Amino acid sequence: MTRRSQAERTAETRARILAAVVESIGEVGFQRTTANEIARRAGVTWGAVQHHFGGKDGILRAVLEDSFERFAARLEGIPVEGTPLEKRIDLFVDRAWEHFSSDHYRSTFEILLHYTGLEEPDPELHWQDQMFQAWSRIWRRLFGDASGPRRRSIVLQRYTIGVLSGLASLQTFEGPVRRGGAELELLKRALAREMIPEAGQRRATG
Repeated sequence: MTRRSQAERTAETRARILAAVVESIGEVGFQRTTANEIARRAGVTWGAVQHHFGGKDGILRAVLEDSFERFAARLEGIPVEGTPLEKRIDLFVDRAWEHFSSDHYRSTFEILLHYTGLEEPDPELHWQDQMFQAWSRIWRRLFGDASGPRRRSIVLQRYTIGVLSGLASLQTFEGPVRRGGAELELLKRALAREMIPEAGQRRATG
């Protein structure tokens, strides 16, 4: 058996700790996801956790970063050049929902909901702002030819986030919202209705 390198062992331990945080928040909630609980689930000492992340705040920041990287990775593969707008919308909603319906999104939501209550939060983090900026970059890549003026584009983005996060909340109480379900199809039609006329107008005046 090939011996793993130090870098591989470090990456595996970090991944195990992050997975423990997501699992714990999903099962017992943010408030009960304590240092001891994280270490127990990860199968490491709290000292090892501190070595990798510097403490609970560092772990929470890492979970947020990891969650959004996973979200971005789901959307990176959507082709833009030569792909009709309706197809881009269809792929975007389906892949975005894969994230919003996941344990990683639920843990992200819980962290963002409670993060300001932590002791000495870093005022430079502004996670909500950073995540919306990252979301906007993805949106511009996929729909920059169809979203219209910046203010209108922001409205469409906020509407989309609101629908997906609302469905994620409903899922907590009512059970899974299936991919391709009526609610997601309605979102796709709403986005197509708002964006396709704009794209057509740009082609006509281009």
